Amino acid sequence: MSVDDDAGLAGDAGGSIISAGRAWEPSPVVQEAYFRDAAAVLAAPPSVVADGVLADLLALHYGLSGEITTLSSEVECTAEVALPDGRRLILKTSRRPEAVESFRFQSAAIAAVAGAAGFVAPTILPTGGGALMFAQDGVCGYLQTRLDGTPMHRVARSPRLLRDVGSALGRLDLALSRRDLPAMHRPVLWHVRCWPRLLELQRHLPPGPVAEAVARSMRDYEREIAPAIGSVPWQIAHNDPSPFNTLVSEAGIAFIDFGDGCWGPRIQDLAIAASHLVSDPALPLGGAEHLIAGYAAALPLSPDEARLLVGLMRARQSALILINYWRAHLFPGNAEYIKKNVARAERGLAILASLDPASEREAVMAAAAMS
Repeated sequence: MSVDDDAGLAGDAGGSIISAGRAWEPSPVVQEAYFRDAAAVLAAPPSVVADGVLADLLALHYGLSGEITTLSSEVECTAEVALPDGRRLILKTSRRPEAVESFRFQSAAIAAVAGAAGFVAPTILPTGGGALMFAQDGVCGYLQTRLDGTPMHRVARSPRLLRDVGSALGRLDLALSRRDLPAMHRPVLWHVRCWPRLLELQRHLPPGPVAEAVARSMRDYEREIAPAIGSVPWQIAHNDPSPFNTLVSEAGIAFIDFGDGCWGPRIQDLAIAASHLVSDPALPLGGAEHLIAGYAAALPLSPDEARLLVGLMRARQSALILINYWRAHLFPGNAEYIKKNVARAERGLAILASLDPASEREAVMAAAAMS
């Protein structure tokens, strides 16, 4: 069977329970199924597609050929394609059935922000039939440009750079806010609605202060943040603007890897990006202040967003620790790659633990006012 069209693929899971601009309020049964389906995606080993198959797909759907190099990836098969003319592309493929929905979302999200100002994103290359993705004999995928640039985690973080990153992220969220994309409600374990259930994974953490801080942050999220999360705007979000997915390039700040993107609280993107920057215990927000200032300059924060931001940052740090310890247990041979952000999250969580709710909101408002 050959499919070269993204319009007729599987429908949008859960779309009937979420309306534009509003939070998700599913029944407990639906929420349980969502969590289990999302966990199953990350519990499976990365999809493997042989180089020969990749070459055939590249030729069949794009009329291209080149040198193919498989890259590190936690879920999909990600490969670099070096064309004879010097261009470099990224080919993402998978043999897993759920990847169809994921690739529908990813390719549509990247295409949706094409031409937007204030940030850089990859460009989708359509198939010979004009589709954003393909499915062929049990393998689905899409092709995009590979961006030049240095991952943010390898760059010295000046206040100016952090403001630029925050501003670019705000512009990205503005570009995504006007979209209604396919598969935006598919199961994603990094979605905030899964977080209270993640404490099931706590047995994989070593006992000690980190495990205690994670449990405390997740309980705070369930008690204080989750009941209020519907008060802030929801939209399509990148949902993983980490230092590994943020590039510093001559063309500007770039964002890659939309694989965790979904419908969620808009402020979630800022919470994720800021949570990775908490490293200086001498500062109220550990060094994330300038990024927050840049974001607020592009997309001002509401009072509710300012009130919830630090709690979301702590919950995201805790989710990262829980999920990655669990996945490292499942895939010990890939543990180093899986846990590449864990030490940063543990340090950041320790720094933010001392803030009380009033101090949190005050610190966020002061950072936003710096813009």
